[in-house]
Amino acid sequence: MLSQSASKATPEELASFYRDLETQSTAALWTVQESVLVNEPKSKAVPHVWRWKELRPQAMRAADLIGTQDAERRVIMLLNPGLDGRIATTNSLFSGLQIVMPGESARAHRHTPAALRFIIESDGGYTTVNGDRIPMHNGDLVLTPNWTWHDHGNNTNTPIMWLDGLDLPLAHMLEAVFYEPYSEDVQPVTLPTDSSLTTYGAASLRPTWENPTETHSPLMHYPWDQTWAALQRLAPVADGSPYDGVVLEYTNPNTGGPVMPTMACHIQLLRPGESTKAHRHTSSTIYHVVEGEGFSVVDGQRLDWENKDVFCVPGWAYHEHANASATEPAVLFSFTDAPVLRSLSLLREQPHPEGHQ
Repeated sequence: MLSQSASKATPEELASFYRDLETQSTAALWTVQESVLVNEPKSKAVPHVWRWKELRPQAMRAADLIGTQDAERRVIMLLNPGLDGRIATTNSLFSGLQIVMPGESARAHRHTPAALRFIIESDGGYTTVNGDRIPMHNGDLVLTPNWTWHDHGNNTNTPIMWLDGLDLPLAHMLEAVFYEPYSEDVQPVTLPTDSSLTTYGAASLRPTWENPTETHSPLMHYPWDQTWAALQRLAPVADGSPYDGVVLEYTNPNTGGPVMPTMACHIQLLRPGESTKAHRHTSSTIYHVVEGEGFSVVDGQRLDWENKDVFCVPGWAYHEHANASATEPAVLFSFTDAPVLRSLSLLREQPHPEGHQ
């Protein structure tokens, strides 16, 4: 019968062996195995809330101090306190607050990290994506997928601000970041205004003559009025998710799946006084409070939030949400790296054994 063997070396012999391995850029796996093959993941990212009442003044201050000629994208980065200075909001996702002032443009470029914009303050303005000029209004979701030309402009009399979401940390970890400036500051508009919405924006309908090859959604614009109408229709009649309330996913009209291969976007409504049960999943999530006030409990830590705040939930952290108002709904927009984990068979979900933390 086979059996495990006992070590023969003295501590001094082992130490000498390990030093020799280092000189050859090698090491012994058994000395670090317990830190690499863990029983379950524990993210270095921590739960955190970024307060709108603090963010907005800093964005306005940035607009006073630096122009878009020097700051190609005037963005206040939301950096996770647990990630040691990395440009990351969670381990694989980045978020920031971008501002474009009246009469300004942010020059055209493209990059391999995919990006999304959730509009927070806007009386108009636009993003142009591959020649399609997309209007930007409060609550709209605008996509700029991997390697698409995009620039921003503000032709209104008030500042425009939005939440940026990118898979930038993931692209950096994979060493797959490419960037290219456009030959001019602003790309030409070559399509009718908001043409992706015209072509793909009808619910459950898409052109049959097209043979889609892209992995991202061909729809670049998800208007708030349609999103809000869907939530209002469902809230009175749907039980919703025990963990997220009435939650809807923004989908790719060609596939019914996530809007981009690396990021999925959701909108959820917590009815007055509603509290969810706790669960956790290996995907991480960044939330923006569209309206309302309440709190989330993340890994036992209470995060109070109110209108326009941003907060994050690291991967494999138990979390639950509560609407603090007895009369008004709370609405949360979120984006997550779940599509990446699902494609790698690494997406897991688990309810809290007691229902709540």
